[in-house]
Amino acid sequence: MDGSDALAAFAALGQPTRLDAFRLLIQAGEPGLPAGEVAARLGVRHNTLSSNLAILQQARLVRGRREGRVIRYCADLDGLRRLLGFLLQDCCGGRPELCAPLIEQIACACRAPAAPSDPTEDPAS
Repeated sequence: MDGSDALAAFAALGQPTRLDAFRLLIQAGEPGLPAGEVAARLGVRHNTLSSNLAILQQARLVRGRREGRVIRYCADLDGLRRLLGFLLQDCCGGRPELCAPLIEQIACACRAPAAPSDPTEDPAS
């Protein structure tokens, strides 16, 4: 990713509805969501959302696939990786130990917390 691609991605994310849509699609994972469901969850009109999703798609942050009359959108995780890679490209100045805490924090934030164990449950059973 070069600077102009990064600027396009930041411009796309620099509007509240687009940022909310992108975050919602990240949460939805690989299956994504139909455009109508994204609009309903965000409380925006379909045509407004369609324009915003097109901008995110041009910035290579979301992908859409047609399923009959419906377009299902999902976050383009490769695009997100490229953007994060661009941001972190020179973060450590050749000293990876400086970036390690940041990378670990990002990775840990994505992991689901472990389910608390039930103290009344017998681990031998």
